Amino acid sequence: MTPGRQAAVIGAGPAGLAVARWLAAAGFEPVIFEATEGLGGQWRGTSAMSGVWPQMTANTSRVVTRFSDLDYPPDTPMFPHNAEVLAYLEAYARRFGLESRVRPRSPVTGLEPAAGGGWRVSWREPDGRPAAAIFPRVVVASGRFNRPASPPVPGLDRFAGAGGVTHTFRYKDPDRFRGMRVVVGGGAISALEVASDIAMSGAAEVTVASRRQRYVIPKLIAGAPADSRFSRYGAHAAELLPADQSAARLEAWLRAVGDPAAYGAPAPAADVRQAGVAISQHFLPLVGEGRIRPRPWIQAVEGRTVRFADGSEAEADAIVLGTGFDLHLPFLSDAIAAALDLDREHIDLCDFTFHPDLDGLAFAGIIAQTGPYFPVLELQARWIAYAWSGACPAPSRAALDQGAAAYRASRGKVPLRPMHAVALRFARLAGVEPEPAAWPGLARALLFGPLSAASFRLTGPDALADAPERIAADAALHRTAPDPAFSAQERGLVRELAALAADPAVRGWAGLV
Repeated sequence: MTPGRQAAVIGAGPAGLAVARWLAAAGFEPVIFEATEGLGGQWRGTSAMSGVWPQMTANTSRVVTRFSDLDYPPDTPMFPHNAEVLAYLEAYARRFGLESRVRPRSPVTGLEPAAGGGWRVSWREPDGRPAAAIFPRVVVASGRFNRPASPPVPGLDRFAGAGGVTHTFRYKDPDRFRGMRVVVGGGAISALEVASDIAMSGAAEVTVASRRQRYVIPKLIAGAPADSRFSRYGAHAAELLPADQSAARLEAWLRAVGDPAAYGAPAPAADVRQAGVAISQHFLPLVGEGRIRPRPWIQAVEGRTVRFADGSEAEADAIVLGTGFDLHLPFLSDAIAAALDLDREHIDLCDFTFHPDLDGLAFAGIIAQTGPYFPVLELQARWIAYAWSGACPAPSRAALDQGAAAYRASRGKVPLRPMHAVALRFARLAGVEPEPAAWPGLARALLFGPLSAASFRLTGPDALADAPERIAADAALHRTAPDPAFSAQERGLVRELAALAADPAVRGWAGLV
């Protein structure tokens, strides 16, 4: 290895693979440490560190569940099965020579500053022997969703049902709940999807208890994937429109496509920012059929009796918790954890990536966001590689200080970041955000089409010659193309934003319509 060009990557999931691919392209020599038996992260369903269950399919479409350098096989469904996503990641690793860089069954046990500079990484070899080495640069890409969080419910630890208490992260076999009365706790995607799977697999009764009723939208809406809402226009609208106006528009759309009250579930809060949104293909129809019963949150458990916040009760044979995850980075030294002010939910970073006092250390994929991850992970990986190699300006100390302080100030106020906002932020930092006005034939696809990873390969140091064709094809799958002409509604939306924008590039959008 070339001295000074070595880089340790902790984790061989999608984030770690993307980081290693782009570091290698920038002239670095990444070594990928993986705790489990192989690459894939959460998508390796046989791993003890995976929350994938056998029937699970991706909740994001294949257009945005991939990187820009590789497509799925042509016959892949719109929403790939988890095994297809794993096969995709394995093919991606082969394409970029990453397989030989992965050290499986080598969990990292420590990360600390090295006395002479760089970072000391400690790990355990497959045979159990301890090992350590110093790397000039390290990227932590070990994932955010691998330590299930358990809520403080009185009596939960003494639940007497035959099916016991488990977490959606450990849900693997719906047949074990056949004929049982099951209470699922939680209102986000995993809780709703697992509850649906249990209900359709022969459970006697399924109850979903949640702290608040979210809007619930299906994966496909009029033939278009729901993740089409994560668009470049949507990101700019959130920046430019008054917050109340933006929320009201989103609420109107949600009531048209995913109003729980229309199916017999409780009505969400009037303000969508308080209610939240989840995606589930089957949950609301199952509620409408009476096969899932919504209830308020669990107040207490007594034996096999589950008591809810409204005073009602239900007898249960099993409880499944879909109550989220704690941020878990146990290998970080005390000094690093203190610098990051790390807790179960938060980590102080500039743009989710760098810290001003931790030069040569980066984090990838440690983002609490809504929407597709793959395009975001690639853009973040490109920014890390470009900043470290000099392909784009590295953030200054002042920018790092300001970014970390901004995150610290947002703690408890912004629980989830929308994918389109995060993607555009990374694209700007990496210098690869295309200007729609420069691509008039693609402007509609760039503004209202999916934020696929390929849509950020039009410009910059790694532009692809076939990016225009790929962007048009992606937009066609999302029903935004092949017609490049804006609809009357889209023309009005573009003009509205152009009139509000201070940015000359955005003001120039008016000329497109």
